[in-house]
Formats: sequence, structure tokens, C-alpha cells
Amino acid sequence: MESRREKIIRLLSSTREPLDAQQIARELGLSPREAKLIYDDLMHIARSLRNSPLTLYMVPPTCRSCGYVFRDLKRLRKPSKCPRCRSQRISPPKFLISAERR
Repeated sequence: MESRREKIIRLLSSTREPLDAQQIARELGLSPREAKLIYDDLMHIARSLRNSPLTLYMVPPTCRSCGYVFRDLKRLRKPSKCPRCRSQRISPPKFLISAERR
């Protein structure tokens, strides 16, 4: 029986397109409210994969109104507002696991 984190690693390793936390929760059969747990799991997965040939990649969140890209996030999450235009139309970060390029 796989843990939730192992299922996330398997899912993100097998997909071609990056997935956001809501999509990951849906694929794992979790409720959309449990998407916050996915962000915590992804932080742990990133630390776990440091000594592995796999790497967790993140497509940063983007403001859908002005195009601002949130490049310097301190935590994995969907920001609530754009610092440039104050819009709340933010696309969530998306994640993918693939082999590290050396």
C-alpha cells in the first residue's frame, strides 16, 4: 500500500503535463479542500528527492490579468493577490517530476 506522497511521486513522474494541487487531489481521489495537504506533501517530496536522480519542477503561479509571474515564492502555495495589479485571478503553481538533467 502506497502512502499519499508515494502516489504523488508516481503521478507526477508519469504525467507529461504539469499538474496543480487541485488536479493532483482529484487524481488521488481526495476532496478539493485537501489540496492544502498536497502543498505540504510537495515540500516534503522536494526535500526527499534531493539525493535522487529525480527532480520536482514547478511552473510558477501567474496573474491572469497582468501577466505577473511569482518567481520568488518562499512557500509552495497559490498566492491570493497580485502585487502589481491587486487582481485575484491567479493561476496556481503546477508541478512535474522528471529525471534530472546533468
